[in-house]
Amino acid sequence: MMLNASDWLVPSVDPELDPCSNYTAAWLWLSSLQPTYMALISVVGFVGNGLVLCVFCLQRKPCSVADVYLGNLAAADLVMMSCLPFWAVTIARGYQWEFGEVLCKLVNVVISMNYICSVLFLVLVCVDRYLALVKPMSCSRLRRVSWAKRLCVGIWSLGFLLTFPTMLFRTVAFVEDANVNACILDYPHPAWRLHHNITRNLLGFLIPVLVVTYCTRHIVAALSDRGAGVLPGVRAERKATDLVLAVWVVFLFCWTPHQVMRFLDTIDYFQLTPGCLWGHILDIGIQLSTYLAYSNSAINPFLFVIVGKQFRRRAGEVFGKTLNPWSKESTYLTGSFASVNRLNEKQRISIETLDKSVLRQTLS
Repeated sequence: MMLNASDWLVPSVDPELDPCSNYTAAWLWLSSLQPTYMALISVVGFVGNGLVLCVFCLQRKPCSVADVYLGNLAAADLVMMSCLPFWAVTIARGYQWEFGEVLCKLVNVVISMNYICSVLFLVLVCVDRYLALVKPMSCSRLRRVSWAKRLCVGIWSLGFLLTFPTMLFRTVAFVEDANVNACILDYPHPAWRLHHNITRNLLGFLIPVLVVTYCTRHIVAALSDRGAGVLPGVRAERKATDLVLAVWVVFLFCWTPHQVMRFLDTIDYFQLTPGCLWGHILDIGIQLSTYLAYSNSAINPFLFVIVGKQFRRRAGEVFGKTLNPWSKESTYLTGSFASVNRLNEKQRISIETLDKSVLRQTLS
């Protein structure tokens, strides 16, 4: 997600000259809430996604294809959460960027990559659920872990390429109206803004939604098949699919408003809706939808815990072993004592049997 100067800087207006100056109060109110909000979701998202990655990396069983995609999704969210504090500090200081031009580019490239990579990882994991439930007999390469890892590398590379304009045009410049050195997206031509919005709306939303909708429709039909539902393998796939669908629904809830606002911003580019009132509503709407979108990265770890039954079991195994490092040794000792007890019991039974045999021979 890329934000230009108008997305971040509070407009400087003269109440006597601007009839829409009353909306400056809304901007100031948003600016006062943003640092605290961004700091909160950064901490929650960083800790939560870090724990999710620990479970996927430290679990005993090999990762499945869905695990690979969900793990990369958590990694994208984790990296983005580590970048939000830079903007929290910047907004708290009146949009004065004090971290240099290199971090200005790097931080915003990472934030931009998060969205593209996240939505594509979700598409891949939905396709994997489609192949597992709707086409269980197919031998698709997409259901191989080795190919899943290659696809993830390709998605990270594609995400970087799509954010290359951010690397080029993000810069630290003095903004006279706000009297600050701000980290802004300085496009050489306004048409770049149109290109950015269309790319995000189509590649980053419309096409993925169509693909996932197609897969989901067939997945739901497969899960409704009572005959297939009694099979142990299908039950396991169903549990994994519940988590994937929950993550997708929350993704739509968090990101759809932002995509709608980007589409309206495209319409505004053609000046089809003139007037300062519409401009202020659009600017504030982009702000609110942006921070709702940020929340998605902090919510995902809770979905893993609440919806993912298999994930909870794996987390219990991983963190149970981490918090109690003696559990393996105690299990070994317990097993050893049990083996000794069983051996002693067998010896006792053998002796008793021998004694009875000797006794019978004596009596006979």
